[in-house]
Amino acid sequence: KVRTIIKQSKKLISENLEGPPNLITFKKRLEKRIDNLWVFLQHYDVPADNNGSERAIRNVKVKQKVSGQFKSSKGAYGFIVLRSVIDSAIKQNKNVFEVLLEFA
Repeated sequence: KVRTIIKQSKKLISENLEGPPNLITFKKRLEKRIDNLWVFLQHYDVPADNNGSERAIRNVKVKQKVSGQFKSSKGAYGFIVLRSVIDSAIKQNKNVFEVLLEFA
């Protein structure tokens, strides 16, 4: 079934399309990345969505909305580094506090 889906999608994307410019641009991007489009069907450990990535940036967006901005680029960088370490520890089922102590 996976091979059939990939084969049919390649055939569909290779067809000539007429339409608005943004549709043609989208089609060209798909043509370039068609081999990456169905990776989650071939490798079960790859999620079919990008929810993990969206969750990873959510903390930064909430911080920006609550405080309105970061006061300095150094402060923003520090926040991002800490969030990255914390998120990595959580994903690896490690104790966040202990990881932060090692990081310090």
